Amino acid sequence: MKLKITTITNLEFGKMVQAASQKLNQRAEFINSLNVFPVPDGDTGTNMSLSMASGAKYEREETSTQVGDLASALAKGLLMGARGNSGVILSQIFRGFSKNVAGKATLDANDLAEAFAAGAQTAYKAVMKPTEGTILTVIREAAGAGKKAVKTTDDICEVMTTIVDAAEAALKSTPDLLPVLKQVGVVDSGGQGLTFVLEAFSDSLSGKVDESQDYVPDDAEMDSMIDAAHHQSVQGKLDPNDIKYGYCTEIMVRIGDGKLVDHKFDYDTFYNYLAKLGDSLLVINDDEIVKVHVHTEHPGDVMTWGQRFGALIKVKVDNMRLQQETIMEHDKEDAQAESAVATAAEPAQPQIDMHGYAIISVSSGDGIAKLFKGLGVTHIIAGGQTMNPSTADIVKAVNDSGAKKALVLPNNKNIFLAAEQAAEVADVPVKIIHSKTISQGMTAMLAFNPEASLEDNQAEMEDTLDTVVSGQVTHAVRDTTIDGLEIKKDDYMGLVDGKIVITNPDRETATLDMVKAMLDEDSELVTIIYGADATKADADKLSAAVQKLDDELEIEIHEGDQPVYPFLISVE
Repeated sequence: MKLKITTITNLEFGKMVQAASQKLNQRAEFINSLNVFPVPDGDTGTNMSLSMASGAKYEREETSTQVGDLASALAKGLLMGARGNSGVILSQIFRGFSKNVAGKATLDANDLAEAFAAGAQTAYKAVMKPTEGTILTVIREAAGAGKKAVKTTDDICEVMTTIVDAAEAALKSTPDLLPVLKQVGVVDSGGQGLTFVLEAFSDSLSGKVDESQDYVPDDAEMDSMIDAAHHQSVQGKLDPNDIKYGYCTEIMVRIGDGKLVDHKFDYDTFYNYLAKLGDSLLVINDDEIVKVHVHTEHPGDVMTWGQRFGALIKVKVDNMRLQQETIMEHDKEDAQAESAVATAAEPAQPQIDMHGYAIISVSSGDGIAKLFKGLGVTHIIAGGQTMNPSTADIVKAVNDSGAKKALVLPNNKNIFLAAEQAAEVADVPVKIIHSKTISQGMTAMLAFNPEASLEDNQAEMEDTLDTVVSGQVTHAVRDTTIDGLEIKKDDYMGLVDGKIVITNPDRETATLDMVKAMLDEDSELVTIIYGADATKADADKLSAAVQKLDDELEIEIHEGDQPVYPFLISVE
């Protein structure tokens, strides 16, 4: 008999959200593989998974039984955890969704359809220049199909099936709307991630069991999920005495086995009891095994509860207060050692009056961080390619700076939307400098004037972005053809201002050919920043080869320590 649902309560909504988070986690690598450019930084799946994990955490911890409140918690969690443009757009979809269902205790089919339609509208408004053939197309088509479906049925399962079918059809159409997708032979990665979310909603409502619900992560994957959802729990400067729940407790239970079993396993019953014992709760199960992670003061109660449903086959308890004391002690020792080295090796830097400014730059690599600090950047957020910081990371950097105003240098276009969302919720005025590369960020810093207003600094610094040509060298992660350029897996590629212009199996040849493509008759300065996969000797050899191209060029070499890109080159 076909299941019919006409009302979504808090229980159904919670299951939908958790199912979506789980499915994105399991499909993250597949979504990553749809990255158009064959560079080792395809992170759409990772970003969407981490964003949804944050949303799911907020939803789980919301105590209200009103669906409107749960949707609001989901939207807040998605916003604060949003990473990359795909994560931010996903957060905007559910921001519109949540505003539309505000105050509702439950949802009917029409409520659901209207909420998705509102989500589509909000997402489009959040993007300055909406592009069809992306996640935006998928949500618009899916929402439109939902609104049509509710004219003929009140069955929510049927409406969600229609929404999913429309999303899948829209996803298949993305290569026809965005030529680069067709050229490479993939569908839009963000659209694929959203389609997985909608599929999980539908499967959760209908009770359909698919591989994502059959699947129980292994230990490494469980740890990864826990880290993604709860990485902020006890790190940084947190006083061990301020940790409310001091024991990180993990158990694995074989359902129905054991001498103490007196309960038939029911997910809600099992989960709701544990939710009262602490926070950061994660419960994943199939028909045979249930895995639990929770922060609690009573690990024994967690184990006893598990035994009422089955045999304990794994138990792990860590004292987080003790761990934090150790972390803080190590941090203190490291800071003292670094301070001693810095004092001995480096002359004191003159203090610059920043006139209340914080300048926050996103970058990866100790060398690049030092370069930015030398240009006047006050705070570094570790991240960039493969690890876009979240909205919450940027907000925290701004708020913790103690400054009266802040400028943010994303240095990566995939961080723009998260930075802009952070600017809206930070405690002090924030302006974004839309630097797409490390080179652009460094050039922008040369135009910073601590005595100028936020608005004037933003205008002046952004005006400099087009004065530098940015080059990046990395290796291909798959065979493909882009703009007539045949690319083989493991070949080196040269990207100039984000476009692949050179490919060659030899790194030195690829890099030099890229520099040739960057130079023109007005070029004066070439800056070479070598990464973790290159050496000073490699950079010196490259410098000599570039000098032969034009002996009047001034060439600078810096150690960047950046991952992914052995060479970052700028030409001015």
